[in-house]
Amino acid sequence: LKFFYCYSCGYRKVFEDYANIIRQKYPEISITGSNYDPPGIHMLIARILGLLKMVVIVSILSGINLFNKFGIETPSWWTWCTENKIWSCMMIFFMTNALEGHFISTGAFEILLNDIPVWSKLETGRIPQPPELFQIIDNHMLLDDPMEPMKPGFFKIKN
Repeated sequence: LKFFYCYSCGYRKVFEDYANIIRQKYPEISITGSNYDPPGIHMLIARILGLLKMVVIVSILSGINLFNKFGIETPSWWTWCTENKIWSCMMIFFMTNALEGHFISTGAFEILLNDIPVWSKLETGRIPQPPELFQIIDNHMLLDDPMEPMKPGFFKIKN
């Protein structure tokens, strides 16, 4: 049983709770969980934002004027940032963190049983209740049980 969840959404705790519940009822099932990565472009944007954030904060703190380096007139907001280093760095840090969080947040809580998707929060819009998950697992395990022939054309389910 594999869980893929949105770490930034706080679904790791939900995964841990579900894993404990499932281990109690189905001790023979192996349970793993990992982060559901956002689409490639979103992850790229988040990484670029993180890098730009550090470059801008270091430039403000060190007094480097990036605009003069490129032969561009220094904007008034940059002058304000260099005069108010603490406030500007805090503002840049928190604003870019919010944007990064937006880009890496997927809202996913996906469940796969034997590499077959059995639940998708992205499709249903909600996380399954424990009884629903138990029913899904029970039904899947029932379908996986081998059948033995009774008479030609008939099968008996092994218990």
